[in-house]
Amino acid sequence: MDEVQMLVAHSERVTLRVGDVFLKVDVDQARIDAEVEAIALVPVPTPKILWHKPPVLAIAAVPGTALGRLGEPSTASPAAWAAAGAAIRKLHDAPLPPRRGRAGRDVDELTAELDGECEWLVTNGVLPVGLVTRNRQIAEAALRPWDPAFTHGDLQIAHVFVDGDEITGIIDWSEAGQGDALFDLATLTLGHEEHLGDVVAGYGTDIDLDVIRAWWSLRSLLVVRWLIEHGFDPFAPGCEVDVLRSRL
Repeated sequence: MDEVQMLVAHSERVTLRVGDVFLKVDVDQARIDAEVEAIALVPVPTPKILWHKPPVLAIAAVPGTALGRLGEPSTASPAAWAAAGAAIRKLHDAPLPPRRGRAGRDVDELTAELDGECEWLVTNGVLPVGLVTRNRQIAEAALRPWDPAFTHGDLQIAHVFVDGDEITGIIDWSEAGQGDALFDLATLTLGHEEHLGDVVAGYGTDIDLDVIRAWWSLRSLLVVRWLIEHGFDPFAPGCEVDVLRSRL
């Protein structure tokens, strides 16, 4: 053990790394409970839970390296991206967990939240009205009925670990639960549209690509304010604002 690394730190949660152990401190006990519950249920590789004493969860590091990072080119092979798609399909086909997750928000509630965020972005001059309006139009395709699946709920590429072409672990299950399967696929490929075909090939079923693209717009519109308020930069190259601009 050489040092303590602070990986994530904001008002809601902190994640520290000490050697091969990750310590997650979360003010919302429900998120920790959801993570423990999901790791026990999912049919894909996950980190080992070492101990759990609220509000702290200790988990072991998984082998391999992250599939990529938002805003950076991914060095992972097409086969690794396809393997991620296959793992997600296995997750989505698993028996439903008892709780609803982040990807399972009610359509009316989600629509109201989206409209509120769009108004805030325009009123405060954060983004041009044309950019917000166009992406709000695209996002509409994601606001539809969906069949529930076992979803991860925060399937960023940094949460999927690979060794060569094999998936070695998927981390950060605090938002897991019943939800829209296409939300997971869109989150994984956000900012990495060039790998969408590989993921879909691994997933192995027909996917409505317009809904995936709609989720890219919807998710990006929803998180810009949160990112700014919590010290992150959605304007960084390749990140959320660039995703919105790419839809024009």
